Amino acid sequence: MTPTSTLTTAIDTTAVFDRKDSNPEFPHEQVIFCEDSATGLRAIIGIHSTVLGPALGGTRFYPYADHGSALTDVLRLSRGMTYKAAVAGVALGGGKAVIIGDPAQAKTNDLLRAYGRFIETLSGHYISAGDIGTSSDDLDIIGQTTDHVVGRSATAGGSGNSGPMTALGVFQAMRAAATSVWGEPNLSGRTVGVEGLGKVGSELVSLLHANGARVVVTDVNSHAVERIIAKYPDVTAVKNIASCEIDVYAPCALGGTLTASSAGQIKARVVCGAANNQLWTPDVDQILHSRGVVWVPDYVANAGGLIQVANERVSSTPESVRSQVESIYDTVQALLDQTSAESITPGQAADLIAEQRIRAGRIS
Repeated sequence: MTPTSTLTTAIDTTAVFDRKDSNPEFPHEQVIFCEDSATGLRAIIGIHSTVLGPALGGTRFYPYADHGSALTDVLRLSRGMTYKAAVAGVALGGGKAVIIGDPAQAKTNDLLRAYGRFIETLSGHYISAGDIGTSSDDLDIIGQTTDHVVGRSATAGGSGNSGPMTALGVFQAMRAAATSVWGEPNLSGRTVGVEGLGKVGSELVSLLHANGARVVVTDVNSHAVERIIAKYPDVTAVKNIASCEIDVYAPCALGGTLTASSAGQIKARVVCGAANNQLWTPDVDQILHSRGVVWVPDYVANAGGLIQVANERVSSTPESVRSQVESIYDTVQALLDQTSAESITPGQAADLIAEQRIRAGRIS
């Protein structure tokens, strides 16, 4: 797992406008810095686009090495949410937020309520969900001071943990990629390496195990590995999954694990996981493609959680939500067909779909 702070080494983290990692055609609409001296809250909310609807995205609570790292993360993640929502076809824009600090030490109910009050000042332009370092219980507390939050517990009127639906979407995306590579949507007997065993990675292991895949895992948290091995004794723990002899590599931790170097050495035929911003630099997409490795763009594969919480706003049934998440299989299959037909990479195909929908939304 690559620390988020290292993602900033290739860009000027002091820049706000005209950053090298931004798209001038689709700039951020707003970036809000939030500080509350009474609780120690320091947060950044990034609203990338509200063209297709209010900006929805999770709140990440993380001990960033510096404020530049936090800003880079929120800008990249919020932009990714815009594209994710556009490809998923939900009436939402893209946003994301980060709270700076170690959640094990800094997180308090008063801090979360203070954060909720900042969200409330944005009048619904940003809607928070959960992310790394925040849970449904935390969202319940944030929801005490703002109505603009989804992913709360069922007792608080929400749909609860979005990890299972995110994992299901990744699994469906993986099946579609398997069809493209091996001719059938069957992972039985395939070796899948899952990197990161948090809310999504652990659920993905369960799905893969139930479907007969051979699973290898890794996580910087040894207790997370131990829990998986205790539950599934035939799962193998390794130090470095990307270098293993595997069929599918599933990055489910923090981003940036796919570098030009690792992309040139990876042995898997499919890369499909839940982590956001998996590519260290955009050219990694082309490197994987030229080597015949099928990469499913992260914001396409991991849209299940977004679909779940988006449906809270329209009171959909659990069966309808599951059906929409399972349709990620069809989305990925169509995307990979377009990749082949137009001789472009999966990343290029996904971006084209998203940007076409955003441009159409501007016109309407």
